Amino acid sequence: MMRASLGTLVAAGLLAVSLAAGAADADSKAQTVRPQVGKPLTEAQADIQAKKYADALTKLDEAAAVEKLTAYESYVIARMRASATLGTGDDAAALIAYKAVLDRPELVGDDKQAVLDTVARLSYAGKDYAKAAEYAKAYRAAGGTDAQMPLILAQALYLSDDYADAEHELLAQFEQMQQAGQTPPELPLRLYMSCAVKQNDKTVYRDALRRLVTYYPSADLWQELITHTVAQPGFSNRLLLDMYRLKAATDTIDNADEYEDAAQLALAAGLPGEAQQYIDQGYAKGLLGAGPRAVKDKSLKAAVTAKITEDKRTQAEGESAAAKLKSGDALINTGLNYVGYGQYDKGIALMQQGIDKGHLKAPDDANLHLGYAQMRAGKTADAAASFKSVSGQDGGASLAQLWMLVKPAR
Repeated sequence: MMRASLGTLVAAGLLAVSLAAGAADADSKAQTVRPQVGKPLTEAQADIQAKKYADALTKLDEAAAVEKLTAYESYVIARMRASATLGTGDDAAALIAYKAVLDRPELVGDDKQAVLDTVARLSYAGKDYAKAAEYAKAYRAAGGTDAQMPLILAQALYLSDDYADAEHELLAQFEQMQQAGQTPPELPLRLYMSCAVKQNDKTVYRDALRRLVTYYPSADLWQELITHTVAQPGFSNRLLLDMYRLKAATDTIDNADEYEDAAQLALAAGLPGEAQQYIDQGYAKGLLGAGPRAVKDKSLKAAVTAKITEDKRTQAEGESAAAKLKSGDALINTGLNYVGYGQYDKGIALMQQGIDKGHLKAPDDANLHLGYAQMRAGKTADAAASFKSVSGQDGGASLAQLWMLVKPAR
């Protein structure tokens, strides 16, 4: 575990200083060891450096047998005994030895930090997680800054069933990393998500998923995050097509029924070009047009093709009519239709005109759809601005927040 421990190195330095110190006054005498103690300690130190830990312990027993040991001599022996015991691989005995050192009044400053670090790790290895957490906190309070210790603390709290405190510690770590411009490792993010599961906290669970998707995106994580977002109370069925747009962007539409549903919703919204995209993707993945559903899928594909033909005949006329209306809703829908055909610049311009005209039935929907169109066009900065303007409690704002986590296609 810690065979070349910091405790061993500290003990070596401590012994060297002790043996070299003079005896000019009472204070210096208090920090020295007598020759009859120093000789076996020096031999024990050589054995530790040679990894002859059993021999080192024998020499330490010899030093401990000297009569009338001073407090400082006892302290040096205890420090070296802890280091040698750790070297033998007997972590349980090493923990007892290091705890004995912790009780010594001579242990201060950086030395105390080093021993607290070791005791916390040994307690964790011995599965005494509550004590490991206690010592890890003491290490931090003593000024310890080892980069591994915060995670050891969080894991120890989690394994001692203190999920709320583990969550608190992890959030503090994430905040520090964010301020330092660092990316949090995946393990603590996963631990944070598990804390949410243990506490049945759906809000924290979604937050954990958002953090994981931000730094370690995968189709599985996106699928889980979108599913939990849509499952929130109050999520409007009106936004189901918007959900499928996000799933398509994250490659998480993974079955024929979803491709069919997305295409049907797009058709119902007057967006046959977008419907065609879902049909094409479903066929390309081999999910549509095969097996028992082949006839049904072929019929849907034909219906979409027919609607596209009809739509393109009347598209210019519809655009002209939309421009004459007081409300900007028709212009937004017309622009979104062009986006479905891949005409992003034209579509975005019409949608922006519609938003500027105002008198909208659902301004948040308009900004959500504009952000989607801008994402499709690769205009991520513009899209982010549009998504940030989406508010409300019916799910649109939640989807907009997720869109801002989507990595642009390369």
